[in-house]
Amino acid sequence: MSTVLSVTQINTYVKSLIDYDDKLKNIYVSGEISNFTNHYRSGHFYFTLKDENCAIKAVMFRSAASRVRFEIENGMRVIVRASVSVYERDGVYQLYVDDIAPDGIGALNLAFEQLKKKLFEAGMFDDSHKKPIPKYPEHVGVVTSETGAALHDIVSVLTRRYPLAEIVFEPVQVQGDAAAGQICQAIKKLDDEKKCDVIIIGRGGGSIEDLWAFNEEIVANAVYACETPVISAVGHETDYTISDFVADLRAPTPSAAAELAVPDYRELLYSLDKAFDTLNESINKIISDKLMRLMSLDKTLNALSPIKTLQLYSNQTQMMSQRLSHAVGMIFEKYANEISRQALKLESYSPLNILSKGYSIACDEKGNTVETVEQVKPDDKIKLRVSDGFIECRVLETEELTEKTE
Repeated sequence: MSTVLSVTQINTYVKSLIDYDDKLKNIYVSGEISNFTNHYRSGHFYFTLKDENCAIKAVMFRSAASRVRFEIENGMRVIVRASVSVYERDGVYQLYVDDIAPDGIGALNLAFEQLKKKLFEAGMFDDSHKKPIPKYPEHVGVVTSETGAALHDIVSVLTRRYPLAEIVFEPVQVQGDAAAGQICQAIKKLDDEKKCDVIIIGRGGGSIEDLWAFNEEIVANAVYACETPVISAVGHETDYTISDFVADLRAPTPSAAAELAVPDYRELLYSLDKAFDTLNESINKIISDKLMRLMSLDKTLNALSPIKTLQLYSNQTQMMSQRLSHAVGMIFEKYANEISRQALKLESYSPLNILSKGYSIACDEKGNTVETVEQVKPDDKIKLRVSDGFIECRVLETEELTEKTE
């Protein structure tokens, strides 16, 4: 009678045959992905690899799956490095995948293009999210390796171009598994502490693998969320990373980033000197123009000045006053001469003048001049006015002349 075998024995035997066959170890298999599942709890990848005629199940455990940089999609043609073995419980032979790469394009290049498309569609590259770089930063943050040439280049350029700016350095790894996390933490620290006006992130050149930390989605998110303007400067001029697209400004090299971050103080001094000269010329021109205008207004004002008019009238008045004074003087002199002449003439007719010649004038008690004998009678008192005084007399008698003379 033939030996009766259990299912487990058969599956174990078949597994041992396959496991000990070196031709089925570390082999490369190409095919198309279908039925892909990323198990969210375990982190394992489950999928079927097929060609035009056949299919084979495949599994990629978390330890290997965590190293995959691109997103696996159904219909994608890939090449896997795997070994064939049997899953004893189900009696199914399958591929146990250690590595996977797109067929016809590098895995990292595919991952780059996939993430670039994803973030572009999310609007993270839009110019509307770009913040302006401050013209005169007081503090410049630098996130890079403390041992790389990039740090030396950045510090050298910043010190030479704009020594007024203080450099705030956050050392990080720029390649390797821990690099992306450290870069994110450094960006967040500088942004949260508000220590910087602008942040430069980057490193020197290298392969796509060396630059990959700056292609990680977590770094892109950290740059996008940063409120402080970020300049990305990764690799050489021909190198582009995801952080370059998300950052507020992309620089072709770390040295160029430093030049974009700060102005050249020598150019500022030259601009200030030129501005000072221009301002000085403008001020002098303004003063000259105003002075010419002032002189013109002064000339016009002098021509229309009330003071000048008053001075003119004053001069005319003075001349007229002098002429009037001269005319009045002439009149006064004329009349003075006439008065003198008349006075002399009057004086010749003056009773006093007559009295001085021995004549006298008789007045009654009331002071009336006695001109006729009818005005007095005997025993009346009269006064005789002589040249040097009065003589009181009494009328003894009166005698009227018989003949009157003219």
